[in-house]
Amino acid sequence: MSEAYPPRLVFDDDCGFCTWCANFAARHGDVDLVGFTELSPDQLARLPDDYEDCAHLLTDDAVYSCGEAIERTLERDFPELRPVFAALRTVPGYGTLRERLYRAGADRRAMLGNVVRDDPPARE
Repeated sequence: MSEAYPPRLVFDDDCGFCTWCANFAARHGDVDLVGFTELSPDQLARLPDDYEDCAHLLTDDAVYSCGEAIERTLERDFPELRPVFAALRTVPGYGTLRERLYRAGADRRAMLGNVVRDDPPARE
Protein backbone atom coordinates (compact mmCIF):
# COMPACT_ATOMS: atom_id res chain seq x y z
CA MET A 1 0.00 0.00 0.00
CA SER A 2 1.44 3.36 -0.94
CA GLU A 3 1.16 6.30 1.39
CA ALA A 4 -0.35 9.65 0.49
CA TYR A 5 2.51 11.45 2.26
CA PRO A 6 6.05 10.45 3.15
CA PRO A 7 6.34 9.33 6.76
CA ARG A 8 7.30 12.09 9.18
CA LEU A 9 10.04 11.55 11.74
CA VAL A 10 9.26 13.74 14.75
CA PHE A 11 12.33 14.59 16.83
CA ASP A 12 13.75 16.96 19.44
CA ASP A 13 14.99 19.79 17.25
CA ASP A 14 16.75 21.40 20.22
CA CYS A 15 19.17 18.46 20.58
CA GLY A 16 22.32 18.19 18.44
CA PHE A 17 22.49 14.39 18.67
CA CYS A 18 18.77 14.02 17.84
CA THR A 19 19.19 16.38 14.90
CA TRP A 20 22.14 14.33 13.61
CA CYS A 21 20.08 11.12 13.87
CA ALA A 22 17.11 12.71 12.09
CA ASN A 23 19.32 14.09 9.31
CA PHE A 24 20.89 10.62 8.90
CA ALA A 25 17.41 9.13 8.46
CA ALA A 26 16.44 11.78 5.92
CA ARG A 27 19.67 11.32 3.93
CA HIS A 28 19.16 7.58 3.65
CA GLY A 29 15.41 7.28 3.20
CA ASP A 30 12.05 8.74 2.39
CA VAL A 31 11.16 10.50 5.66
CA ASP A 32 10.25 14.11 6.18
CA LEU A 33 11.63 15.66 9.35
CA VAL A 34 9.43 17.52 11.81
CA GLY A 35 10.97 19.02 14.92
CA PHE A 36 9.01 19.37 18.14
CA THR A 37 8.90 23.15 17.57
CA GLU A 38 7.38 22.71 14.07
CA LEU A 39 4.50 20.32 14.83
CA SER A 40 1.19 21.18 13.26
CA PRO A 41 -1.96 20.89 15.38
CA ASP A 42 -2.96 17.77 13.41
CA GLN A 43 0.42 16.11 14.00
CA LEU A 44 0.38 17.06 17.67
CA ALA A 45 -3.08 15.54 18.06
CA ARG A 46 -1.74 12.16 16.85
CA LEU A 47 1.12 12.06 19.36
CA PRO A 48 0.97 10.84 22.96
CA ASP A 49 0.74 13.47 25.71
CA ASP A 50 4.37 12.84 26.69
CA TYR A 51 5.57 13.14 23.08
CA GLU A 52 8.67 15.11 24.06
CA ASP A 53 10.10 12.02 25.79
CA CYS A 54 11.19 10.41 22.52
CA ALA A 55 11.12 10.35 18.73
CA HIS A 56 8.05 9.32 16.72
CA LEU A 57 7.37 8.12 13.20
CA LEU A 58 4.04 9.26 11.77
CA THR A 59 2.71 7.30 8.80
CA ASP A 60 -0.67 7.65 7.13
CA ASP A 61 -2.14 4.94 9.34
CA ALA A 62 0.11 4.58 12.41
CA VAL A 63 2.22 6.31 15.02
CA TYR A 64 5.38 4.57 16.20
CA SER A 65 7.17 5.92 19.24
CA CYS A 66 10.59 5.71 20.85
CA GLY A 67 12.58 2.59 19.93
CA GLU A 68 9.90 1.33 17.58
CA ALA A 69 10.02 4.66 15.70
CA ILE A 70 13.75 4.27 15.15
CA GLU A 71 13.36 0.61 14.16
CA ARG A 72 10.63 1.40 11.61
CA THR A 73 12.68 4.30 10.23
CA LEU A 74 15.77 2.10 9.83
CA GLU A 75 13.60 -0.51 8.14
CA ARG A 76 12.44 2.10 5.61
CA ASP A 77 15.93 3.50 5.08
CA PHE A 78 17.57 0.09 4.71
CA PRO A 79 15.08 -2.43 3.24
CA GLU A 80 17.62 -5.23 3.60
CA LEU A 81 16.99 -5.00 7.37
CA ARG A 82 13.29 -5.85 7.06
CA PRO A 83 13.75 -9.62 7.48
CA VAL A 84 16.06 -9.02 10.44
CA PHE A 85 13.53 -6.84 12.24
CA ALA A 86 10.69 -9.19 11.30
CA ALA A 87 12.59 -12.07 12.90
CA LEU A 88 13.50 -10.01 15.97
CA ARG A 89 9.84 -9.10 16.52
CA THR A 90 9.08 -12.80 17.01
CA VAL A 91 11.63 -13.13 19.82
CA PRO A 92 10.04 -12.88 23.28
CA GLY A 93 11.28 -9.80 25.10
CA TYR A 94 12.64 -8.09 21.99
CA GLY A 95 10.27 -5.11 22.27
CA THR A 96 11.28 -4.50 25.87
CA LEU A 97 14.97 -4.74 25.00
CA ARG A 98 14.55 -2.40 22.01
CA GLU A 99 12.88 0.22 24.21
CA ARG A 100 15.52 -0.11 26.95
CA LEU A 101 18.28 0.39 24.38
CA TYR A 102 16.47 3.42 22.97
CA ARG A 103 16.08 4.90 26.46
CA ALA A 104 19.76 4.23 27.26
CA GLY A 105 20.75 6.28 24.20
CA ALA A 106 18.13 8.97 24.76
CA ASP A 107 19.22 9.43 28.36
CA ARG A 108 22.81 9.96 27.17
CA ARG A 109 22.12 12.34 24.27
CA ALA A 110 24.29 15.10 25.67
CA MET A 111 27.28 12.75 25.89
CA LEU A 112 26.56 11.20 22.46
CA GLY A 113 26.29 14.72 21.05
CA ASN A 114 29.98 15.15 21.84
CA VAL A 115 30.68 12.39 19.31
CA VAL A 116 28.12 13.16 16.57
CA ARG A 117 25.84 16.16 16.27
CA ASP A 118 24.33 18.64 13.86
CA ASP A 119 23.25 22.17 14.68
CA PRO A 120 19.71 21.92 16.06
CA PRO A 121 17.20 23.93 14.02
CA ALA A 122 15.40 25.18 17.14
CA ARG A 123 18.54 27.07 18.14
CA GLU A 124 18.90 29.00 14.87
